Amino acid sequence: MTASARLRRVAALTAVAAATLVTLTACAFAPTGSDAGAAPATQGALQTVAAGKLTIATGEPAFSPWVENDDPASCEGFEAAVSCAVAEKLGFSTDDIVWVRSNFDSAIAPGAKDWDMNVQQFSITDQRKQAVDFSSPYYTTTQAIVTTGTSPAASATTVAELKNIPVGVMSATTSYQVAKDQVGTGNLSVFNSNDDAVAALQSGQVDAIVVDLPTAFYLAGAVLDNGKVVGQLPDSSAGGDELAYVLPKGSALTTPVSDAVDALKADGTLDQLQQKWLGGTAAAPVLK
Repeated sequence: MTASARLRRVAALTAVAAATLVTLTACAFAPTGSDAGAAPATQGALQTVAAGKLTIATGEPAFSPWVENDDPASCEGFEAAVSCAVAEKLGFSTDDIVWVRSNFDSAIAPGAKDWDMNVQQFSITDQRKQAVDFSSPYYTTTQAIVTTGTSPAASATTVAELKNIPVGVMSATTSYQVAKDQVGTGNLSVFNSNDDAVAALQSGQVDAIVVDLPTAFYLAGAVLDNGKVVGQLPDSSAGGDELAYVLPKGSALTTPVSDAVDALKADGTLDQLQQKWLGGTAAAPVLK
């Protein structure tokens, strides 16, 4: 075989090999069956439950000062505003946020979720960490006693005085745990929601209720007739109760959401939003 013939043969073999490689590569990455044309549920590199969207759950209803007018999509209210800021840090516009509703207990229960993150004053506990993930905390609060001016609880200055009157609290919350530890269970009435606890206070079934401090100020100023924040429970006054986003256990979004919260804390955004929506909450004395 002449040199020129050998060169022509090598060139032909090279062309065949290249064509074969292209064909194999195309076959390896071509979508087939039900996956054909399917888009991954991502925004950039983030895996989410809906393509190009960030699905955030909150309570039904959601109350001020956490969410204004039960409309989280407005980004009005502390948790709504923080959530919109977190979404922006993650690369989502407000139009990319899908707001859904969930109850408190199901959100922290084990199992699959139909949302990416959930926000409704979830406090971080070791027990809850066994079932779900938590982001970095976006707020540290305390637990407080709220009542009406005509209630026997209105003049209380000590925890001991609260042990002699009926007190209401929502079940499965940090408020319940602190109330149980501080006030005791003998006069403690437990309700399925803060709405039910407020209704019990308004009807005279209980003389006071335990809620987080921002909610206490909201109830006293906007919901209850002649409402009054009696004071903070001492067990929650040092360090406080850390509130964070709940995410499904093992979620790939846990670290990015935590990084977003940390960035908002570092650049002062969390402080600004806290002052705007939760300002004045340091006015309640700590009960002795």
